[in-house]
Formats: sequence, structure tokens, C-alpha cells
Amino acid sequence: MSAIEFTVTANDRSSNARAGSITTPHGVIPTPIFMPVGTQATVKAMTPGELVEVGARIILGNTYHLYLRPGHELVKRMGGLHKFMQWHGPILTDSGGFQVFSLGELRKITEDGVKFQSHIDGSYHFISPETSIAVQEALGADIIMCFDECPPSPGDFEYVNRSLEMTTRWARRCKEAKSRPDQALFGIIQGGIFPELRRKSMDQLQEIGFDGYALGGVSVGEEKSRMLEVMSFSAPLFPADKPRYVMGIGTPEDLIEGINAGYDMFDCVMPTRNARNGMLFTSRGRLNIKRGEYLDDESPVDPECSCHVCRTYSRSYLRHLFRCGEILSARLNTYHNLYYYLNLMDCARAAISAGRFTEFRKEFYSKRERESDLG
Repeated sequence: MSAIEFTVTANDRSSNARAGSITTPHGVIPTPIFMPVGTQATVKAMTPGELVEVGARIILGNTYHLYLRPGHELVKRMGGLHKFMQWHGPILTDSGGFQVFSLGELRKITEDGVKFQSHIDGSYHFISPETSIAVQEALGADIIMCFDECPPSPGDFEYVNRSLEMTTRWARRCKEAKSRPDQALFGIIQGGIFPELRRKSMDQLQEIGFDGYALGGVSVGEEKSRMLEVMSFSAPLFPADKPRYVMGIGTPEDLIEGINAGYDMFDCVMPTRNARNGMLFTSRGRLNIKRGEYLDDESPVDPECSCHVCRTYSRSYLRHLFRCGEILSARLNTYHNLYYYLNLMDCARAAISAGRFTEFRKEFYSKRERESDLG
């Protein structure tokens, strides 16, 4: 029996977009949903209370980083990740596969698992599918992910094929290693840019059987057009009665296209990372708060946004904070960006339920065409 329950509540009449809900041990998640990334048991610059204020329903924790510090056993002794960080809503932890992929020459992949050097102190570690599951069970997330190899994209066909075969074998080992009935386990579809390999990966994972499925290996070096193609041709391969998760994308445009294709869950560091670099997301496009034109601009970041930042502070003030390197700059910018992303999900769900997502998508792009690249 699955630890989660997924229900589709509405299908858009002229696209593949759908709305639904995922019931977990720590609450109900409306879909489509964006998950703020809390890499090291914190969404950078945000308190758990502020995450609730901006509309977060689920956050993502990172197995690789939490394994290295403070260590999963410590988190377990402290009552699990929910209690440790005082976030009482649902949590998804990734498997660490993408982070290991990102280490490049600092890691060696074998059938048993991956040996790697810590990016912190250079010490050597080994993560196998069984280790990844053990770490995630100690962390106590509601949804955990299979350990996978994330090959570079676009990649060589033969290498990508061998890689997905190993990912399938690892997925089977992950399911066999899983022991906690209160955690859902998602399989990760690989296959690069090749439709036949994506289908093969999905068929193999469905034969094993998981609580949900994720599209992995996108936004890892391929052109944007290729990424969108992979999302589009892969979506129909997913079972209709399970959550569909696209890992690691992206821009507001990526999310809209993902929803349009029929996906339910998304995550990315972009809204938080860009906030710390002075890039703000608005209904009219991206706004670079560093620019001199905002020196004495009294208007809010986004006149259409109702978040606390837009209701309270001017572009002039936010520019000043960023230019001075004030900590408050990162906090306010992050608050706004996450509110924007999560409100976009709210509006998309409402449009799907009303049967007008296609119109909503057109309106989303028309605003950007009229006033894109704010600077």
C-alpha cells in the first residue's frame, strides 16, 4: 500500500494540463506544485513560517548534502528532518544522484554505487542505492527518490542506454532496500534525448512499480528546445494515476510548459539563487534590481503582485539593499521570488479547474511580449 494518495480533480479541456492533490503523512499537496529547494535543511534566507506565508506546500531536501553535514544519523537523533528544521509540511528528498553527477572527476561510478570526494573537505565516501535509501529513511521525508545515474545531455546513445539499464537495476535495489511504510518511493526515468530510451526506461520502472515517477536528466546541458521536446514526448509515457515530477526545472516559462504537457511537480534553485544575485521574477518578465534605472524608482517590483515585499518596499529600496550587500536584500528578494512562483502555481491550478488553462497560458506569454526583459 502506498504512503501517499494521488487524485486527479480536473483535466483541462484543450491541453494536457491537470489539477489534483497528493495526500501525504504531513499534509495535502495541491498539484501542479512547485517545491522550494531546501538543500541543507533550510530554504536559503527563509524561515519555515515565511515559507507558509508565500504558499509553500512541500519543500525539497538534499540527500547528498545532508549526508555530508550534519549527517543523517544526527538528523534522525534530532527527530527527523521535519522536527530538525521545524517545517511541519511534506518534504521530498532527492537521492543524491544529480549531485554526484555534478562532481565530475571527483566521482567514480560502478555497478555497486558511486565513490566520490566530498566537495567540503576532500574526504572519500561511497553511496550505493541501499545507502541512499538508508539516508533518506533516516531523514524521514514523505517522498523519497531512487538513486540513479544522471548522464550528461545530449550524450551518446550507447552510453545513455547502458546508464539507464544500470539506473533500472539500482531502482530495483532501492525498492528492495526500502523498509519504511510511511514513505513513498518515486522512480526516475532516464534516457537522455532519445524517445525510445525514455519509453524503455518507463516500461522497466513500471514493471518494478513505484508510488510516483520523475523525469530525470533534463536541464543538464541540452538546449532549451531539446529539453522541452523531451518533456513533451515523455509525458504520455507516465501512468495517469500516479504523480508526474520533472526534476530540476526551471524558469516560469519551463513550469508553464511542464504543466501544459501534463506534469504535476517541479523543483529548482532558480527563484532562490537568482534572488541572491538580484534577479527578480515578475508577471512582465525578469527584473534586474542592480540596474541604475531603479535608483529612484518608487514603484513595487511587480504591480500585479500582492506579496509583502511588493506591498511594502520600492524598487529603489531593494536596489539600495542589494548594492550595499545587506542580508535583508537576499531575504526580501527570495520572499518575492518564491511568492511569485507559488502564486503562478495557484493561478495555473485555478485555470485548469475552470477549463481555461490554454487561455491562461496565452495571457502569461502576452504580458511578457509586451514588457519583456525589464533589465
